[in-house]
Amino acid sequence: MATEKGIVTRVDSTTAWVKTMIDAACSSCDAKHFCDAHKVEDREVEALNFAGAQKGDEVVIDCHTSSLLKISFLLYVFPILCMILGAVIGQNISSFFYFGEIPSSLIFGFSFFIIAVLFVKNKGNKLTQKSEYRPKIIKIIRRQK
Repeated sequence: MATEKGIVTRVDSTTAWVKTMIDAACSSCDAKHFCDAHKVEDREVEALNFAGAQKGDEVVIDCHTSSLLKISFLLYVFPILCMILGAVIGQNISSFFYFGEIPSSLIFGFSFFIIAVLFVKNKGNKLTQKSEYRPKIIKIIRRQK
């Protein structure tokens, strides 16, 4: 599980917006100079409010690691694999067209890439509706007085 601390800034009927804090893991990370995560001051996350947090409460939010891995694969790896597949298919079927191998590979590769990006956009919209892919407030650390 990936957990992070934050302060609730707004509350809706089922969700809360949490301003996350940079934790000690970021400040002691060797890759912090290459990562922009520690530079962002106002990261606000919409999380399911199962704990009943109110505005100003300090909370812990959780996102399942398996969900993060699936989404990361879908977002970063899947379109590239589709582009490579399209380029290979374009190269192999270039003899059926009056193009050379390179233009055929480019056309098919970019076409498959665009189709994959559209698929990811559509799938992402559907996944945001499922609760297992959304962050959740799991614990209230300190209540606002």
